Amino acid sequence: MKANKPSLILFFLALLFTIIFDWTGQDFLGMYAKAIVVPSIFIYFLISSELKIGKTEGLIFLFCFVGQVFDLMDVEVSEIGGVLSFLVVYLLIVKLFMQEHERIRLAKKDILPISIVVIFIVYLLISVLSLQLDSMKKYNILYTFYGIVLSALSCFSFISYITKGTHLALLMSLMAISYIFSDIFYIFNEYFSYSVVLVLIRDVTQILAYFFMVEYFLEKARIQKKILYNN
Repeated sequence: MKANKPSLILFFLALLFTIIFDWTGQDFLGMYAKAIVVPSIFIYFLISSELKIGKTEGLIFLFCFVGQVFDLMDVEVSEIGGVLSFLVVYLLIVKLFMQEHERIRLAKKDILPISIVVIFIVYLLISVLSLQLDSMKKYNILYTFYGIVLSALSCFSFISYITKGTHLALLMSLMAISYIFSDIFYIFNEYFSYSVVLVLIRDVTQILAYFFMVEYFLEKARIQKKILYNN
């Protein structure tokens, strides 16, 4: 068994038990399952990358962990603390995208699918923000900025996949989709009456977002290593 396998197995066990405990309504046990998600995927990343981690990636993991802690604490400042933490995560990921990816070159055949994607994301952003939860009204500007940053991250990911179609762009898109669904269903959980299905979708997509994010980091590192080796 490879050295990184136990931590990956632990990560997917945490995902499995999160599903089970969410479905059975055992929130206390579910909290323990969710608590090991970020540490286990972080260990998987460290071992897979041979203990090499950039400052930006390190900060992303740190704020993912802080955001998860706020969510599990469920205290008065948990909501705003979680929003600020994941806002920093999204900003750092956008920073990575802008710094380390080639300029996107659009072909005529790409204009229509890209236009559809951008319109759909803008529609989602406006629709979700228009729900106007009481808890959101106090921080309306922050939530709007949060939505814009996530929309920018998603647009960049989807446009990269449409124009390049690489495995790296696919991982970027899967990560973006997971974060979008996680945040949308978090809002739905606040807006609508309690539903175990909404909770399941929120938690599963958030956990999968971490997995796709780490696979993106590892694939990006492999590509950079290959480029350096060829030079």
